[in-house]
Amino acid sequence: MAELALPVVAVVGRPNVGKSTLVNRMIGRREAVVEDRPGVTRDRVSYDADWNGRAFTVVDTGGWDPDARGLAAQIAGQAELAVSLADAVLFVVDATVGITDADEAVVQILRKSGRPVVLAANKVDDARTEAEAYGLWNLGLGEPIPVSALHGRGSGDLLDAVLAALPEAPEQSYAEVGGPRRIAIIGRPNVGKSSLLNRLAGEDRAVVDDASGTTVDPVDELVDFGGEVWRFIDTAGIRKRVKTASGHEYYASLRTSTAIERAELCILVVDGSQSISEQDLRIIQLVREAGRALVIVFNKWDLVDEERRFYLEREYERELVQVQWAPRVNLTARTGWHVDRLLPAMSKALSGWETRVGTGALNSFLGRLVAEHPHPVRGGRQPKILFGTQVQSAPPTFVLFTSGKLDAGYLRYVERKLREEWGFVGTPINLTVKAREKRKR
Repeated sequence: MAELALPVVAVVGRPNVGKSTLVNRMIGRREAVVEDRPGVTRDRVSYDADWNGRAFTVVDTGGWDPDARGLAAQIAGQAELAVSLADAVLFVVDATVGITDADEAVVQILRKSGRPVVLAANKVDDARTEAEAYGLWNLGLGEPIPVSALHGRGSGDLLDAVLAALPEAPEQSYAEVGGPRRIAIIGRPNVGKSSLLNRLAGEDRAVVDDASGTTVDPVDELVDFGGEVWRFIDTAGIRKRVKTASGHEYYASLRTSTAIERAELCILVVDGSQSISEQDLRIIQLVREAGRALVIVFNKWDLVDEERRFYLEREYERELVQVQWAPRVNLTARTGWHVDRLLPAMSKALSGWETRVGTGALNSFLGRLVAEHPHPVRGGRQPKILFGTQVQSAPPTFVLFTSGKLDAGYLRYVERKLREEWGFVGTPINLTVKAREKRKR
């Protein structure tokens, strides 16, 4: 079952006001690295947080150097990106320093954004400093909440204020259970994801431009396709690794990863006229780790000539050998050529994703498999599969109880045979081994 996209709070402020320390305090563990180098764009890192039973995502952002060139431009670029893609903003100010020009410039951006803002007066380590914190009322953002990120003083009140600023999340694990199937359209920039959505919808639902990176926020659209209503999520292209991406690329990658988690099936769009890239393989890995169904679409097929087709088939066999189970569709979103072939592929993948095998049939199959192809002898011992059960579907997840550890190669063999027996088209399969412990004499 897909989970809800967690609300996001962006932590912003100047360098050395204690943002990363405060993030560590909020998430309850030391993960954020405290390092500020003025004038350099830092990586942004997201963390899962939980307070009073509510989960949310904290995004730790880089700071602004008051002495850097083009301060206004830097503040606008950084702050607008941070706040425009967050549900709420935590603005951190050093209470011992007071209000600076950089703080006032950030406030102007925050006011224009319309996002709810929580003002944290950090480094309030004692009652004397707490009196200084109230001078931050002059920022015009409401009551400053005194907190000591280093010692934890006031952190509970701050988290209460953050939760109050965030939108309420439904209590259900997903509000749309039983509603339209959720399909995420993913891929590198400029491969035609938005064009495919527009073609499926029969109208221009998403902005399309030759320049890559046109889509930033995931775009949810209800589309009637093949007589059925689907919820398509058009995502931004993933260009780089999330941890090393900068600016809007980071936020695009963050939201795309969230879209994958929300979806039941992912359509990976690949530009057929270009070579399969490392980014394509990385996106596939994200889908596999999330346990989502997968369909691979080679778009722009009108640009694929005979020579490119020859090399593409070799690339497909070599680079995508781990996902040969995913249905493949060659199409041209711009003209609509073969787009109708996408619906059967989607249906097969979702059916495979939800396939469940009875325990009796599974163990009868495992018995035949072990008899025909037993595990190799390792160290004088030959581990055997004693019993197996499917603990869940979507994605299919199996637990194998064995007399010893199984080789990775043998597990791949078991997975291959499972697919030959029951199909499991378009879905990853999770295999967990529980080896029986030896009894001590």
